[in-house]
Amino acid sequence: MTAQPIRVLLVDDQPLLRTGFRMILEAEADIAVVGESGDGEAAVADTRALQPDVVLMDIRMPRMDGVQATRLITGAERASAPRVLVLTTFDLDEYVVEALRAGASGFLLKDVPAEDLVAAIRTVSRGDAVVAPSITRRLLDMFASRFPAADSPTPANLKHLTDREREVLTLVARGYSNAEIAAELVVSETTVKTHVGNVLTKLGLRDRVQAAVYAYESGLVQPGAL
Repeated sequence: MTAQPIRVLLVDDQPLLRTGFRMILEAEADIAVVGESGDGEAAVADTRALQPDVVLMDIRMPRMDGVQATRLITGAERASAPRVLVLTTFDLDEYVVEALRAGASGFLLKDVPAEDLVAAIRTVSRGDAVVAPSITRRLLDMFASRFPAADSPTPANLKHLTDREREVLTLVARGYSNAEIAAELVVSETTVKTHVGNVLTKLGLRDRVQAAVYAYESGLVQPGAL
């Protein structure tokens, strides 16, 4: 039985960019572009109507920006909310942090190489994130003033984690890969994956990106910590 193609919605206020992304994605047998939206409001409506698996979301658009649209889309009431990949011109765009907090699964630069765009679509459709943890950390460090001080009360959800799970969450937020976490804690990568999965489940998070954001927001990891 042939697998269903990954359904993608393109959201950008520049038609030329949408056309370029469409040409790249439609060349792939396992990806289908189901629609295009020119602003955030249209993106929310089109997502409900077209039920894409992945939304490529521009940040700065008229009527409704990509952050608010992402928040509405990832909170949509459906069996499996679509994944959102944020598109931005600048790799340290402040809005990227807001989009990650709103539920985006990662971000791409608009000049991303074609093969990387395709790989990102496939990765996100599988439920993984495409933002490297080290980049997430760099973004979060830029806006450290938003996060709590070290002596702030511990969020209740963190108390549900075991000591080892908190260690793993800390390392995820600091940019460690599963292999690096395994080496640091002297365990197998399979064990690390299990711990990461438990952390996501207990905290109600979607992926490693949201886990990194949560670790900073909760005060578990302080910006600039090594």
